[in-house]
Amino acid sequence: MISFFTESKKIQDKLIEYRRYLHMHPEIDRDLKNTADFIENILSNYNINYKRYENCGIMAEVGKGEKIIALRADMDALTIEDKKDVPYKSKNKGLMHACGHDAHTSIQLGTCILLKKYEHLLNGKVRFIFQPAEETDGGAMDMIDYGALDNVSFISALHVEETLDTGTIGINSGIVSAASNPFKITIKGKGAHGAHPEDGIDPIVAASKIIDNLQIIISREISALKSAVITIGKINGGTAPNAIAEEVIIEGIIRTLGNTTRKQVLDRFTSIVNLTAEAFRCNVEMNIIEGYPSFSNDNNLIEILNNIQSENSNYFTIKKLEYPSMGVEDFAYYTEKVPGIYFKLGCRNVNKGIVHPAHGSYFDIDEECLWIGCAIQCSIVQKFIMNETKEL
Repeated sequence: MISFFTESKKIQDKLIEYRRYLHMHPEIDRDLKNTADFIENILSNYNINYKRYENCGIMAEVGKGEKIIALRADMDALTIEDKKDVPYKSKNKGLMHACGHDAHTSIQLGTCILLKKYEHLLNGKVRFIFQPAEETDGGAMDMIDYGALDNVSFISALHVEETLDTGTIGINSGIVSAASNPFKITIKGKGAHGAHPEDGIDPIVAASKIIDNLQIIISREISALKSAVITIGKINGGTAPNAIAEEVIIEGIIRTLGNTTRKQVLDRFTSIVNLTAEAFRCNVEMNIIEGYPSFSNDNNLIEILNNIQSENSNYFTIKKLEYPSMGVEDFAYYTEKVPGIYFKLGCRNVNKGIVHPAHGSYFDIDEECLWIGCAIQCSIVQKFIMNETKEL
């Protein structure tokens, strides 16, 4: 039986090389030309069939047969300044792989290489989805529209996790992540001289009351046993310190677990904003976006991961994650169509000082996690569509 943990360890230097190149050259959203070029070059060198799309997404395939398994890796970085003092620090000012998508991409490339090596043993296909725009508006939908899930039996993805030590993976049984609704509220008043507030309608006062009243939803209208959070992340209004502003813009995001809670929060959110604005004689415009849905792991696929771990217990352990994440993830769109498994790949190493949170300027990963992630992905494929009775 092939040990993909042994095989993956052999290409660790290559995985690190890929990851560091991507870390030094981060790109965002769908503007991933250099990233896509880099991936294309590696796939071509290993004679792996692929297609590149206008959004810079790439789909590659290895194997043959009717059954198809999909593996997804996101590629995009963030608009964050890299402040680490390391040789592979970002060269693109103001951009950084602060969420580990460089690691996901390098792991995916390593998985491509190893499964291409053993392609003759596959009784089916592996579809590798290199996806843009996870951090923005959901590049998963692009890839689905391009046919990423056509004839797919199930899909798997991993995400590095800085709260778990290298050599540990985390799995949620049940709900994995929250649903999201980003919002923008425009409160319109009437400008006036600060000396004569009676001549105006103050949207700043209305905005402050709206923000205050919205807190009641979570603290008094949602059960303490349910999960929801409203974040006001941005507020802007006024042009002069001695004048009544004409409008204020509030932006933020709602996160919820469960469709019932989501509807309840959205209904009360809309009502409170409208009624509070009216009480202060302001007009209001609301744009509430239907963000990423919530999603759950497939129980059968969880069992497969447990089996892989029991057969390779000297390489990694599994931690059952007690609670879902209130973060959001567009992998949810894939799981609306086919069964899916999404697991957290530990990348923390206290001895190396790799402890900083994701989406921060000092985020880094313990690169020992790369070959472990690659091995697990290959082992998932091995369980489903590899026939090792064929001649090696």
